[in-house]
Amino acid sequence: MRFNLLKCHGSGNDFLLINEYEKLLLTEQQRIILAKLFCDRNDNLGADGILFFQASNIANGKMRMFNPDGSEAEMCGNGLRCIGRFACELFDKNSVLIETLKGVSQVFKDADIYPSLPTYQAELNTISLASKDIPILVNSDTLINQPFIADNLLFTAVSMPNPHLVAIVDDISDSELEKIGKLANQSPDKIPNGTNVNFCKILDSNSIYVRTYERGVGLTNSCGSGMSASSLVTCLLGRNSFDKPINVYNRGGLVTCTPKLIDKDKYSVFLSGNATFIFNNTIEFEFSDLTNIIQYFGKVFTDEIQNYGGFSEYSTQKYLSILNNTRQL
Repeated sequence: MRFNLLKCHGSGNDFLLINEYEKLLLTEQQRIILAKLFCDRNDNLGADGILFFQASNIANGKMRMFNPDGSEAEMCGNGLRCIGRFACELFDKNSVLIETLKGVSQVFKDADIYPSLPTYQAELNTISLASKDIPILVNSDTLINQPFIADNLLFTAVSMPNPHLVAIVDDISDSELEKIGKLANQSPDKIPNGTNVNFCKILDSNSIYVRTYERGVGLTNSCGSGMSASSLVTCLLGRNSFDKPINVYNRGGLVTCTPKLIDKDKYSVFLSGNATFIFNNTIEFEFSDLTNIIQYFGKVFTDEIQNYGGFSEYSTQKYLSILNNTRQL
């Protein structure tokens, strides 16, 4: 078997993208095998997930995203921007509709968030606060700013449509987040299908910092749906306002999220940030012998890598400046 593969990332959340638009190359079981194999950072290419771009009957294309443990995610905001850029360039369009497991999202080319940094905006519109849609087992229709999983934190549950728990915290502890993330994904009596867990720190007006434990992955540099869920929660709790862009800082850089209240209990979030290509190559192997994988490297997107490095430094300096100003108040 031989096919092309693209390495890309959104806010440091990196993926391997396989184009199955013309024809399906793999079976379901083979996609699971490749996710477990290629996402392993110790033995192979390494990534937070694999994106499969496929044809769709209701949109310009379809995104399927598999985690390193082989599970399939309902949504991936950072991956959606990357696959949206890929589709826009493939079809020579500035806007595309992408089908996901739970609906259709529009992705369009946005103004560059930083000079010469390809930037795309994705609308996440399949959002619910209903406990049954997440699903979590609680004695109420919703879970909004209440104790759950950890007694010392208040969580809000959101379906993006992948499941998220969001806690507003004063300080973000990776060790605590990892502990709670693992607990949340090992508690079938409360969360049957597991969930992503987000710690969100309010920095100042319309600026937050988000760290995510991703179901099926662990701690990642960023999570697009997690940052979107966290932005929405800050608006639900009155810490930010709907319809105003929120700067969301993360371990991988910076994005903007604009939560919108469409109607009673109906929300959307516009997520804008980089969609950076790193390299492409050709992979050759047989499933009967996965120890013998040959890689033929193609193009390395050196300019994009360097431009993102500049943006990462820029966003870090902005974040540190906000922290310093907050401490002086």
